[in-house]
Amino acid sequence: MSLHLEIVTPEKKVFSDTVENVVLPGAEGELGILDGHAALVTSLAAGELRYQKGGNQVHLALGTGFAEVTQHKVVVLTDSAIGEAEIDEAKAQEAIHRAEETLKSLNHAVDAEEVAYLQGVIAKNLAQIKLKRRHHS
Repeated sequence: MSLHLEIVTPEKKVFSDTVENVVLPGAEGELGILDGHAALVTSLAAGELRYQKGGNQVHLALGTGFAEVTQHKVVVLTDSAIGEAEIDEAKAQEAIHRAEETLKSLNHAVDAEEVAYLQGVIAKNLAQIKLKRRHHS
């Protein structure tokens, strides 16, 4: 039995290998996947993806996206996937601050897409900060 995990962003394939299990940040809460899981497609919230390989637990901060699960494969399509070593907490804080300031300055005739984009920036950067702080405190 083997579960293949693929994580893809618009820039590159971040990960592609066999793993023991995967925990996804589903829009409705965490979703644990083992080999032989029922097929499904789900939306992903910005948050932490975890997978286990060779007894080691790996954590990535994800942006929003989708996951397709088949019996022996999980494909994650996301706008960002970053490991904790690559997270710059100060840069993430600054991105949140800029997005919040932009949201505050928008007038009421703003389009919903821009608001959703800014909220996504905030959520993605909060996920990075949360992951970084949890594993370095």
